[in-house]
Amino acid sequence: MNKDVIIACDFSSAAETFAFLDRFAAESRKPFLKIGMELYYAEGPQMVRELKRRGHPIFLDLKLHDIPNTVRKTMRVLSSPDIDLCNVHAAGTIEMMQAAREGLTRPDGSRPLLIAVTQLTSTSQDRMQKELLIGKAIDETIIHYARNAREAGLDGVVCSPLEAGMVKEACGADFLTVTPGIRFADAAADDQVRITTPARAREIGSDFIVVGRPITAAADPVAAWRRCLTDFCPETL
Repeated sequence: MNKDVIIACDFSSAAETFAFLDRFAAESRKPFLKIGMELYYAEGPQMVRELKRRGHPIFLDLKLHDIPNTVRKTMRVLSSPDIDLCNVHAAGTIEMMQAAREGLTRPDGSRPLLIAVTQLTSTSQDRMQKELLIGKAIDETIIHYARNAREAGLDGVVCSPLEAGMVKEACGADFLTVTPGIRFADAAADDQVRITTPARAREIGSDFIVVGRPITAAADPVAAWRRCLTDFCPETL
C-alpha cells in the first residue's frame, strides 16, 4: 500500500460518522478511515461493512490484548468484514501476536495487514517507568516490541512518528510504521505527548499517519485532510 493519511473516526454513532463523511462527497477519492473502539462498540461490524460498501479503506483499531486462544478466535471474526488493517498490543507477547496472525488468515491464505501497538502516544518516559514499571528507555522498549512483532510475522507497528525511523532501521524498510500523534505546527497537542507534523512524519519514515481532531474538529475537515495529504503524501493527489 502507498503512503496515506488515515482519518480517525472517533465518533459515537453511525449518524455522526456519516454526517462527517458527507462533507467529503465531492472528493474523487475515498478517505482511509480508522474505526476505533468507541464507534465499533456503538455500531458493530455492520458499520465496517457499510463504510467498505461506500469504498473506504478501513483500519479497525481495537488493540486486542488477551490470551493467545482468545485473540486467535476473535481475529477469525474480525477478518470477515473485509477490513484492510487491524492491530493488537505488542505487550501481549510473540505467541499472542502469532495467534492473531493465524486467526486473521482466511482459508484462501489472504488476510488484512496486521500491526502491533508498541507504546501509546499518550505514554511518556515518566509514566512508563512510574506507572507501568518498565525500567528501560522508551525508545529501547519500542524497538524491542517492534522486533517481537516482526518475529511474530506481523506487517508493522503503531508507534509515534518520532520512533518511525528507528523502527525502520531495526526491522527493515518494508516493515510498516503507522503513526498517530500528528498535529499541525499551529495546532494544540491535546492529550498527545510524542507528536510531530505531517511533513516531519514523512521525513522521518512514517508509512501511514493517523489524524483525528486536527481533521475531525476542523472548521473545514476536507481542507484539513487535503492539507495533510499535501504535507505527507503529495504524490497521491
